[in-house]
Amino acid sequence: MATQDKKKEPKIIIFATEACAYPGANSVGQAHSSYPANTYILRVRAPVLFPEEFYIDCFRKGCAGIIIMSCGEECPYEGAYHALAKRLDNVYKLMKKKDINIKRLRLTSICTVCNRAFLNEINQMNTLVQEMGPPVMTEN
Repeated sequence: MATQDKKKEPKIIIFATEACAYPGANSVGQAHSSYPANTYILRVRAPVLFPEEFYIDCFRKGCAGIIIMSCGEECPYEGAYHALAKRLDNVYKLMKKKDINIKRLRLTSICTVCNRAFLNEINQMNTLVQEMGPPVMTEN
């Protein structure tokens, strides 16, 4: 029965940049801090590499929340952070068209030692998706 309950838990995906946020996630693990089990951390080179429709597909496939944890202005790839912010503006427009609450997608900057910020972002998103339940989308 526990496995069945876990399947019903709203899933949160974190795209953590390999230069900043992923080492931050690693430091959270090394500190033996815990966060909700419905959280899946994926190490990515740069989230700007994902097309807009990718994020919509994540919601379509059952993801309840997405946190993009980046390096922010300190991104090692020149212009990538600004391009990502611009891309996410377009994703938010797509989300609105499909009646997906834009609070389900969050962009944040996390450094290599930002344990509290990392945990705070996850816990906030977890609270949000628990309250909202799974995303319901319209096909526009």
